[in-house]
Amino acid sequence: MSFKITHLASKKHLRSNFCCGQDSLDTYLKKQASQDIKKRVSTVFVLIDDPDLTVLGYYTLSSYTVKVKNLEERFAQKLPRYPELPATLLGRLAVDQAHKGRGLGALLLIDALKKSWEASQEVGSLAVIVEALDQTALNFYLKYGFEPFRQEPMKLYLPMNSIKMLID
Repeated sequence: MSFKITHLASKKHLRSNFCCGQDSLDTYLKKQASQDIKKRVSTVFVLIDDPDLTVLGYYTLSSYTVKVKNLEERFAQKLPRYPELPATLLGRLAVDQAHKGRGLGALLLIDALKKSWEASQEVGSLAVIVEALDQTALNFYLKYGFEPFRQEPMKLYLPMNSIKMLID
């Protein structure tokens, strides 16, 4: 068996027993993810232990627009003088409770950052944006270099240049 991150296939991947401890994240995977994929609102990636099709974790990526005035001054001053700029939203990231403590969250995050970096080479994006649901999630993202927005400390960003250094 080996870990594999792939697009969610709603009729193939087993997600009915997924439980990460956050109801909103569990419900999203079980009830909303397939609709978001069909409507092209979000792309959902799942982690499985191939060939087993049970979802161990997942994350979502979508387009986002960031207000430059909400970013830290030292980062914002290097950007073009537009009020809003394109970014990538890492909208959800979760690992099933039965698999926590194995580094799977980090594996999912690094994969999401790598995909975001690669996509930014084709479609402009200045950073990856996340919104932490709680202090544990906040600490997780801070550990990887994410910085909080000025007015919203639970919303964070990681510039693409930082992501490039992380994945290199």
